[in-house]
Amino acid sequence: MVLIDIKRKISREVGKVVVGRESEIGLILTCFLARGHVLLEGVPGTSKTLLAKAFSKCLGLSYKRAQFTPDMLPLDIIGGFIFNMKTREFEFKQGPIFTNILLADEINRAAPKVQSALLEAMQELQVTVEGYTGKLPSPFMVIATQNPLDFEGVYPLPESELDRFMMKVEFGYPSEVIESEIINRNLTELNLEVVERVVSQKDLSELFKAVESVNVSKEILDYVSKLARETRSDGRISLGASPRAMVQLVQSARANAVLEGRDYVTPEDIKSLARPVLTHRIKLDRSASLKGIAPSPAVIIQQVLDVVTPPR
Repeated sequence: MVLIDIKRKISREVGKVVVGRESEIGLILTCFLARGHVLLEGVPGTSKTLLAKAFSKCLGLSYKRAQFTPDMLPLDIIGGFIFNMKTREFEFKQGPIFTNILLADEINRAAPKVQSALLEAMQELQVTVEGYTGKLPSPFMVIATQNPLDFEGVYPLPESELDRFMMKVEFGYPSEVIESEIINRNLTELNLEVVERVVSQKDLSELFKAVESVNVSKEILDYVSKLARETRSDGRISLGASPRAMVQLVQSARANAVLEGRDYVTPEDIKSLARPVLTHRIKLDRSASLKGIAPSPAVIIQQVLDVVTPPR
């Protein structure tokens, strides 16, 4: 199997039920191959949940959905100990997090303590409850959806959790032509059964190995380091990109290189992924925002890319 065909095949299968989201599918696939987690942000009804279901199906991986609500508890996600009447002992019952792909739906509608229940799992691929440590399946990916912060009943994600999401992918409204096609498709019930598995377990192993073998030159590493320092020295930013952010930027660039049929990272890989990888991690200075001199994080990241000269 030609690895470069994977992106096309997955886009085709997911496209059977989700219209006009090719770029978003590509970013999610890149994030998955880089062993990261992705945060999908958009207003309700823009196919975020449907895309996550279709994506996991064409990969042939186990999938579970957790609907985050204000009354949810951490144990509703990771599981907990229950008393077995037959054995007269406490046994650990696994929560929905024990799966390959977890859809954390409307993650910012749950309280911060519930959101924080994912931190250990997303970083260390394990959960700990009352001294018990459970390993998560591999591969493991969290696909979280959230509504914009100006919606009612939402909690902002803490910086520590935002930093664990490799990418934030924004779902805007579709174009007029695409929306017309969406309405037409929904005149009959959408059936996920039409989505076929296109990636075998062997294929996934080859893809992960290919990503790990992608070469990253010292010039690229120096370039990424300069980008990080630029975000930390900008007076409009109170919290710049973390070392973890830059590691994940390079990892996602390696995955992107594989999907484009290369075994080396180019400056264009870094530039194309800087916005989804970095915008949710930087925090604007409050005083600069109030004075109106701080543009959006996406604009600042683009300005940083314009200032730092990439290697030839």
